[in-house]
Amino acid sequence: MSAMILRHKLVASAAAALENARLPSAVSTVARAAACRTQSRLASSGRSHPRATPAFGASSRGQFRIASSRGYADVGGKYSRKKPHVNIGTIGHVDHGKTSLTAAITKVLAERGNAEFRAYDSIDKAPEEKARGITISTAHVEYETGARHYAHVDCPGHADYIKNMITGAAQMDGAILTVSATDGVMPQTREHLLLAKQVGVQYLVVFINKVDTIDDPEMLELVEMEMRDLLSEYGFPGEKTPIILGSALCALESRRPEIGVDAINKLMDAVDEWIPTPARDYEKPFLMPVEDVFSIPGRGTVATGRVERGTITKGAEVELVGFGPQAMKTTLTGIEMFHKELDRGEAGDNMGALLRGLRRDQVRRGMVMAAPGTIKPHKKFLAQMYILTKDEGGRHTGFVDNYKPQMYFRTADVPCVLTWPESEEGKKNRADHKLIMPGDNVELQIETLSPMATEEGLRFTVREGGRTVGTGVLTKLLE
Repeated sequence: MSAMILRHKLVASAAAALENARLPSAVSTVARAAACRTQSRLASSGRSHPRATPAFGASSRGQFRIASSRGYADVGGKYSRKKPHVNIGTIGHVDHGKTSLTAAITKVLAERGNAEFRAYDSIDKAPEEKARGITISTAHVEYETGARHYAHVDCPGHADYIKNMITGAAQMDGAILTVSATDGVMPQTREHLLLAKQVGVQYLVVFINKVDTIDDPEMLELVEMEMRDLLSEYGFPGEKTPIILGSALCALESRRPEIGVDAINKLMDAVDEWIPTPARDYEKPFLMPVEDVFSIPGRGTVATGRVERGTITKGAEVELVGFGPQAMKTTLTGIEMFHKELDRGEAGDNMGALLRGLRRDQVRRGMVMAAPGTIKPHKKFLAQMYILTKDEGGRHTGFVDNYKPQMYFRTADVPCVLTWPESEEGKKNRADHKLIMPGDNVELQIETLSPMATEEGLRFTVREGGRTVGTGVLTKLLE
């Protein structure tokens, strides 16, 4: 069965689910994305799909509503903290079924416990991004199991948008690595694993998808063995990591339950058991990296992101730091999570913050929202770096002093310059034109184009030309 037919079936099943079962709206978030990708591909070939016409701004039955209203906790009520909250997400190669799996999870969990599970759309990404045919931005979905409440990040797999995957993975406490049974390990499977490791994701569950298209059980065994070897290669416990075989499409279409609904239930049981509830840092001052910004007519500017540490209450004063030498002061006039109001935000929450007196163009992704006076902007610092080898996906050759790649940390990506530090050894290396080689552990000085909110101990990644050059940690702030 071809990939296009599979995609058609997915869209048709998602449409049927939305029409007939009237599932919670989290399903529509990911179903819309799948629909748009299919429609974009079909449009480019001059064809159309009768069940998958995206209606931008329309909401008639049978059509996917792409441009949902960006309301701010209008009907969501209060957010409940009865269950521990965990941030997870899907990562993996493009077209391996990450968005389909997210849709399948929400569908199966909705059917399992309607009395407990109510999902709401996360704050939508721009419809024009979805219409381009691939998941470009990370999409947030909410659901619950019997044990926990989850915020699920559906990460893009397309190579050009790895920076958004870094942002998504940086928000995760654990991840579901999706691998197609028909393809096995692919380049972005490796890259996502490497990046997940670099940003601190320590726990993974693997879902081998599309097993309904494979008749040979030995082929599935080979894919599983290959995955266990790859996990071990990147420092994950390959032999212990749960690997679930199933089909997101079968779960969406409610057929072949042994690889459909049952597999999704097994997957979520494995996520509950294998990915631990993380210890949150509530004691340190509040800090939230800004991931997205938008305006609500009549209400103001909303900044969204995952709270990294501390707690915040409605009415508190905060500062926005980054992309300039001075912090901007503002007041938090509202907090929401999945369209439900919060009286306080705390570490681990994926929250939206309503900001008083700021325009949308004054707030940027990559800034941090923090308690006043707790973090300052800096543009020059020392860092201890590891330069990736060719086999790890890094450069094939070394580079010299004054190298200018892109630096990624928290939700920020900024141009930077890498130089030898102003120490005796650094000056000697500069005078000798010493190369920094793949595999080296080196101390380097980094200067960013704009002053950014940084602190000692902050982990970062450096990339250039579609590949990760190195990773490291800031050791000293200079200016």
